Amino acid sequence: MSVRPAVEPLLLNRELSLLKFNERVLAMAEHPDTPLLERLRYVCIVSSNLDEFFEIRISSLKEQLRVAPAQVGDDGLSPAEAFEDVQQAVHELVTRQYGMLNEEILPRLRTKGIALHSATDWDDAQQAWALACFHREVMPLLTPIGLDPAHPFPRVYNKSLNFIVPLSGIDAFGRKASIAIVQAPRALPRLLKMPEAISGYRHGYVLLTALIRAFVGELFPGLEVQGCYQWRVTRNSDLFVDEEEVTNLRHALQGELTQRNFGAAVRLEIDRSTPPALEAFLQREFQLSGADTYRCNGPVNLSRLMQLCSVDDCADLLFPGHQASVPEPFAQVGNKPAELFAAIAASDRLLHHPYQSFQPVIDFLTAAAVDPDVVAIKQTIYRTGEDSELMRLLMAAARAGKEVTVVVELMARFDEQTNINWAARLEEVGAHVVYGVVGHKTHAKMALVLRREKGRIRRYGHLGTGNYHPRTARLYTDFGLLTADPRLCEDMDKVFSQLTGLGARRALKSLLQSPFTLHDGVVSMIRAEAKAARAGKKARIMAKMNSLLEPIVIQELYKASQDGVKIDLIIRGVCALRSGVPGLSENIKVRSIVGRFLEHSRVFYFFDEGKESVYLSSADWMDRNFFRRVELAFPIYDKALKKRVIHEAFLVALRDNQLAWQQRPDGSYAPVRSRAQPVNLHRVLDDALRRTG
Repeated sequence: MSVRPAVEPLLLNRELSLLKFNERVLAMAEHPDTPLLERLRYVCIVSSNLDEFFEIRISSLKEQLRVAPAQVGDDGLSPAEAFEDVQQAVHELVTRQYGMLNEEILPRLRTKGIALHSATDWDDAQQAWALACFHREVMPLLTPIGLDPAHPFPRVYNKSLNFIVPLSGIDAFGRKASIAIVQAPRALPRLLKMPEAISGYRHGYVLLTALIRAFVGELFPGLEVQGCYQWRVTRNSDLFVDEEEVTNLRHALQGELTQRNFGAAVRLEIDRSTPPALEAFLQREFQLSGADTYRCNGPVNLSRLMQLCSVDDCADLLFPGHQASVPEPFAQVGNKPAELFAAIAASDRLLHHPYQSFQPVIDFLTAAAVDPDVVAIKQTIYRTGEDSELMRLLMAAARAGKEVTVVVELMARFDEQTNINWAARLEEVGAHVVYGVVGHKTHAKMALVLRREKGRIRRYGHLGTGNYHPRTARLYTDFGLLTADPRLCEDMDKVFSQLTGLGARRALKSLLQSPFTLHDGVVSMIRAEAKAARAGKKARIMAKMNSLLEPIVIQELYKASQDGVKIDLIIRGVCALRSGVPGLSENIKVRSIVGRFLEHSRVFYFFDEGKESVYLSSADWMDRNFFRRVELAFPIYDKALKKRVIHEAFLVALRDNQLAWQQRPDGSYAPVRSRAQPVNLHRVLDDALRRTG
């Protein structure tokens, strides 16, 4: 083992920081005050997060091991050291995850009438039902593959459910049986509902895994089945498309998507009872080591249990129902085009989701689609979902003869196929569809409406920190601004021109834009606060985002801290900055908030000698957001709205003592607790915005 440096590096490891975030998510499952089915949901979320972690981050780390094994990163770790630390942390996290599921959640769910029936516990009636279910619904779809020279190891889809079955005996053709692989088709449900009369519980379920393990012998008549063990392999799912070389990005991406499910293996999950010889066999097949292998005390894909969180008649086991408020004037005008546009023209309108409904954004686009005075709509799309009312509105507007331009980001990770499908449908109805700028993902969130009023064109815009995705708008905290301010709308039009056409960079008056001005703008504002502090003036920085990784910005924050600037950072997920280090960052505090809603908004505050500059943004402070994406940060000009943003994004969050975690100098986190009155950010804002509309 290599010798670690005695001096702590200035930056924290990205992968380890991301795992710390998942520890905080799992802590929600461990908290006794979290409703029982929500505890299960958090366990499933961690499972889903770890899938993507291996598909993207571990794949990247393994590539570093291959191409630059000796290179030490800014975190002071070589790829080998980072990989060792990460694998140890994941193994510990997975052990906690299955322990919480088996020792706490599933037993307590059973007392509430929700049961997973294990084959070892079936009575005669349950056994008969399970066998009939297997023959009727499962067995016809299974294709067992006996491994021999004529039947090599099958191609295995990324994250698919599989079984390895050791056999003995001679088959009908005189072949000696040894090992068979059974792949569970994706068409089969992973949870099967058992009738209440047979189950004895209101909600009784049997895992597909249990059915196959119990009756796998039905697939191999005349042979002795010596065991049946579930397993799953996770593959590198990061797409590679050489955007500089392709002539048609959409066609190239479609070709790459077909291979995503067969990338290099990065993780093997197996049943904890799998014999060592079979474990070694699978490791050899996928070229994985013991460190890459995870023995699971339960289903190898825990996220499949998310289905249990949707059972009927269990509202008492979930968070209380949440109904987002519709603020004035939208509650009155709805999608009445003239009244809605008049309301936006009168003053900027701020929306804070999910406390406030996403419906005003839909109403805005509905009005644009049906209003005869609207001549054009321009929209960016990063993620919107397979069933999108917003996309249907854009299609309706195009059919109505309006000029509809949609910048669709085809490289939105794991949403590529959905976006390709929408792009094709939009083109079919006459919309102009472009795919942004080669080499730069279009991550900015904006919609622009051009309306003819009194013989001239007036612009109306929506700018946001989150995606145009109604489902996530009910779960993610994001800000959106509806505006007719010429300073913002004219800049938006310039950005659309850059995305759809060619030409020199156009100067923007109000918006900060990646990859051009956002990084320099942020650095400049940090330095201005540091300069004010050195002059003995009040200086203050607050920033809220998902991730903080970009090293230059971190260095500038360190310098500002040393100059006396008080800095509060609310970073939900990955944070490479070390807070509270004497002589380096003692004036910086980092907290993470994990609760019912996913903290997603990006908000930047600078005291700015009393002017209090506030920006909302689509961008985290990461290299990719500053330099390899098209991102926007937009100022809040209206004083009342600015005050709202400061209060809702920062002041309440900095008082939270229920959902907040404080970062320690070593990168670990401790829950924030105090004897003061309990403050739960999500509840406080929900109550406040419901009262004010």
